[in-house]
Amino acid sequence: MRTIFFLMFLTLSACGLLPGKPAHRAGAPTPSAGVFELPPIKDRILALALSEWLYFGRQSVVHDGDRESIPLVGFWEDESPYAQRINQYWRTVDRPERTGRNCEQPWSAAFVSWVMATAGVPKDRFPPAEAHWIYLSHIIRTADTPGASFVPRSIRDYTPRPGDLICASRGSSTNPTPAELPPLDIIENSKLHCDIVVARRGRALEAIGGNVRNSVSKNILKLDRNRHLQPIPRRPWILVIENRL
Repeated sequence: MRTIFFLMFLTLSACGLLPGKPAHRAGAPTPSAGVFELPPIKDRILALALSEWLYFGRQSVVHDGDRESIPLVGFWEDESPYAQRINQYWRTVDRPERTGRNCEQPWSAAFVSWVMATAGVPKDRFPPAEAHWIYLSHIIRTADTPGASFVPRSIRDYTPRPGDLICASRGSSTNPTPAELPPLDIIENSKLHCDIVVARRGRALEAIGGNVRNSVSKNILKLDRNRHLQPIPRRPWILVIENRL
């Protein structure tokens, strides 16, 4: 319910969003009546991802084994004003010269970074980056820190939940076996793709990502009988990042 309310708030707000302030903490003064209190950060992450998907026309990509279908086509990266919207993502990772018309530059990591930064995730927990391996390397290296907000999980021993990241290889490097966490030398300097999980309905998993078929798209995936990710030819999943915010 909080996510739905915040999504309504985003719809009514201007397109330029500021990083959210932390929610009310125990011991702090109670906000006066009528003052809007932002929901928890994880709810903001979900609401922002859904809001951007709506803005780009609700493009959905259905994965069924090695088959893929797009029942609804949205707006693409090189169209106006969507190319300029993607510029906002690039600015989050200090690339203000890029827009959606720089088609040779994958912008999926910039999208995830924009969502996290705008939701109010501290940079020491999730550093904005133009490549997925950069923030994943930080998360893996700091996973044992007490109170870590993001924790790497194997796709074979963890069920993805809303707010988590699911990550796949898109390069030619050797993939680890699904039962293992990929070592850092597989992650670092590798071509990867990550999406933000927004819903799980039985064995169906819904995740939103940028630069997916030229748009912000919702991927609809089928989990296995244990509700774990199944690597598929178009998305060889190798890692889940649990969101503990």
